[in-house]
Amino acid sequence: QVQLLESGGGLVQPGGSLRLSCAASGRSISLYAMGWFRQAPGKEREFVARIAWSPPTTYYADSVKGRFTISRDNAKNTVYLQMNSLKAEDTAVYYCAGGVSRRDSGTYSSNTWGQGTQVTVSS
Repeated sequence: QVQLLESGGGLVQPGGSLRLSCAASGRSISLYAMGWFRQAPGKEREFVARIAWSPPTTYYADSVKGRFTISRDNAKNTVYLQMNSLKAEDTAVYYCAGGVSRRDSGTYSSNTWGQGTQVTVSS
């Protein structure tokens, strides 16, 4: 069983940047598609980004496309989410996810979750 631990969240002003990290332990993530989801207060958890294992093809929600970049370092067993040009609506708890798959409906799901890290975008 793989354990996922997020870090890097915090308070940032609109237009600022943050980089989230997701350190995996217990199993190598090199053969798994990894991703990030987020959940804002009063809303359902939503897909943010996914990176395949080989080739490391990336997919993004329309709301973050062009501003966020997902990447992975298999040697460090770590996944990253670089977030630029942050907006107030990006405020949420961000969750790292393992084994992210895309359903026929076009939505994404996962079977392994981290504990989450809070990102707050506010002036």
